[in-house]
Amino acid sequence: MSPKKRTSSLQASLLPFARNAAMALVALLLVVAGVWASWGTAQHVLLSKGREHGTMTVTGCGEDVCTGRYDPEGAPAPRTDMTIARSVAVQKGARYEVVVKPDTREVVRTGWAGGLHAWLPLAGSLVLAGLVIGGGLRWTRMAWATGTAGGALLVASFLAL
Repeated sequence: MSPKKRTSSLQASLLPFARNAAMALVALLLVVAGVWASWGTAQHVLLSKGREHGTMTVTGCGEDVCTGRYDPEGAPAPRTDMTIARSVAVQKGARYEVVVKPDTREVVRTGWAGGLHAWLPLAGSLVLAGLVIGGGLRWTRMAWATGTAGGALLVASFLAL
C-alpha cells in the first residue's frame, strides 16, 4: 500500500469521529449554556430557605421591569421600590408570591410557576440540543428524549403561568 493511500485512509476513518466529537461538543455547550442562563434566577427559587419571602402587587411596568408594592412576611414594613423582571406572565394589578434576591431590590416569583419560568432557558436549549443530537450525531432516541424533555418543560411553564 502506498503512503498516499494510507494517509487518505486514515483521514477517512478519523472524519466521522471528528464530526461526532464536534456535534457532541455543540450539544453539550447548548445544555450548559441553558443551565447557566437559568441558574441566575432558579437559585433564588430553589434555594429560598432563609431568604425574605412576601407578596408583590404590580403597580406599573416599564420596558424591562415592573415595579410594585412588596409586603414581606413577618415584621418588616412594606416597601414600594421593589422590581420584578417583565414577562408575559407579569400583569399590572396582579399579586405574586415572591422571594427577594439578596442585597437587591429585585424579587423573583416562587412556587411551581416561578420555578418553571426560571428554567425556560434550559428548556429552549434542550430543544435545540435535541436537533443537534438527532441531525449531527444521528442518535434518534437520545434526540427525541432531549427534545421531548425541553418541550415538556416549555409546555409545563406555559400552563403554570
